Amino acid sequence: MKHNKVGSVMTTEVVRAEYGTPFKEVVRLLGQNRISGLPVVDEDDKVIGVISETDLMVRQADTPDPYEPPRHHPLAALSRENRTRKTKARARTAGQLMTEPPVTVHADDTIVEAARTMALHHVERLPVLDEEQRLVGIVTRRDLLQVFLRPDAAIRKEVVDEVLVRALWLAPRSIDVAVEEGVVTLSGHMERKSETEIAVSMTRQIDGVVAVVDKLTFRLDDSHLKPEGTAIHGVADEWLRKL
Repeated sequence: MKHNKVGSVMTTEVVRAEYGTPFKEVVRLLGQNRISGLPVVDEDDKVIGVISETDLMVRQADTPDPYEPPRHHPLAALSRENRTRKTKARARTAGQLMTEPPVTVHADDTIVEAARTMALHHVERLPVLDEEQRLVGIVTRRDLLQVFLRPDAAIRKEVVDEVLVRALWLAPRSIDVAVEEGVVTLSGHMERKSETEIAVSMTRQIDGVVAVVDKLTFRLDDSHLKPEGTAIHGVADEWLRKL
């Protein structure tokens, strides 16, 4: 079963900065290109950090007010977070302003993997790297959401071809597959309960599937049997071991 890769939805023309790019030039790049962040690269096009609007706001918020009396917090000044904020408040270049280490993905990663990375790190965009760890693109949340625009007919075809025929060795019309707005409904009678579980699990993994409605029935409840004792064939063997 093939998953869409990050490389198929990423933007290849990436607005970037270098370590020594002046602060005002960074602001100009963000404003001119109407983007909320950009990667910082070295001379080999390897990503060494990222700059977001949050980094710019930290600089603005922590810039001392010349008319405000100084505040002294000895213990707070010792924290790593506080030192980082002070560095960004005085930042004059992209290298001083950026957040590191950068959170990145590779062009061969699946869209699902990229979405999980975004959610885990609470970021809206990810620099995309090639096999040599060089910058080749940028992917945003909007790019990843494109997978859910996949036509229902294409989703149905993949369920039939990859799940029913290739994985479970069933006839294409043995199970009814209906897809509406990305919601897949599986209906019909199967030989074993384990087969219904595999069908539902694999269908959920297909790009563009929003949800799966399980209306499958079975003749034999083999849930008490070990995977070695089942008669599931093909690539379904591996899926059965994961259940």
